[in-house]
Amino acid sequence: MAVFRRWPGSCCVNDMFTKIARLFTIKTKFEAFMVIYGLGLGATERGVHYLRDYPGFGGWLLFAACPVAVFMAGGRILESVERNAE
Repeated sequence: MAVFRRWPGSCCVNDMFTKIARLFTIKTKFEAFMVIYGLGLGATERGVHYLRDYPGFGGWLLFAACPVAVFMAGGRILESVERNAE
């Protein structure tokens, strides 16, 4: 279709998806830390809502589970960035 309209090859659908996908790729440790920071903020906000909705021990358990999930995901993100850097 790109050839039919005499568009340059860079406007082809596959090339455009590749360029857009590159925007969402974490390439450096700084980008990884920014993503982990955002995940952490969201997790603590969700934990505060859990504390409000489930007062007591159950709420605290759910609150504690949120940051633990971020720690696990953050470790995986940092590991993948380090692996790609080598």
